[in-house]
Order: sequence, then C-alpha cells, then structure tokens
Amino acid sequence: MTSGPRGMRASARLVAEHLSSLVRLQRELARAELEQKGATAGTGAALALAAVLLVLYGVGFGLAALAAALALVVAWWLALLIVFVLLLLFAVALVLVSRALFRETGSFRPEQAMEEARLTKQVMRNFRAG
Repeated sequence: MTSGPRGMRASARLVAEHLSSLVRLQRELARAELEQKGATAGTGAALALAAVLLVLYGVGFGLAALAAALALVVAWWLALLIVFVLLLLFAVALVLVSRALFRETGSFRPEQAMEEARLTKQVMRNFRAG
C-alpha cells in the first residue's frame, strides 16, 4: 500500500478520473433518455393529430348524414341550408361565449402578485423608517 504525498496524488487523480467518467456517462444516459422520450412523444403527437383528422372527417360525415335525413322531409337545398344555418348559429354561440370569457379575464397583468409586491415594499419602507 502506497502512502505519502505520491499515493495521495495518485488517489486524487484516480478519483477525479472516475468522477469525470461518471459525469460523462450520466450525461450520455440523460441524452439517450431524452431521445427516447422525444421519439415517444413525437409518435404520440402524430397519433393525436391523426385522431383529430379522423374526428373532423367524422363530423363532416355526420353533418352530411343529418342533411340527408332532412332531405327525406324537405328538398335537398333546404336540408343543406338548414344544416348550414345550424352550424353558423353554433359558431356564433361559441364566439359569444369565448368573448365573454376573454372579457372576464381582464388584463393579463398579474394584479394580485403586483399588489402583494407593493404591500411588501411598503412594509419594508416602514421597517427601515421605524
């Protein structure tokens, strides 16, 4: 067993090399893990996009079926016009609800946080003055 300054230096160098290797391996592991997670997330996003596209086609076919069912009672052009007006009314209702929600939010300033900061500043001034 080596003792003394040379043994300590060699041991310190060995520990530093092992630590450097450990850090490098951890970095490589993190990169590999992120690559795997990124690939999985990308696949999930692609499948979600495909699902949204299929839902859009499904809604279109559903509206066509509604128009076809109405056409059994009224003329085709009137059935299509009724479905069109229903879609417009639904869109207008969504716009009105979204507008109300946007107005409810007010400004995008963090008013509570700003008020808390103002009060904290006031307390600090009083503390220094008193």
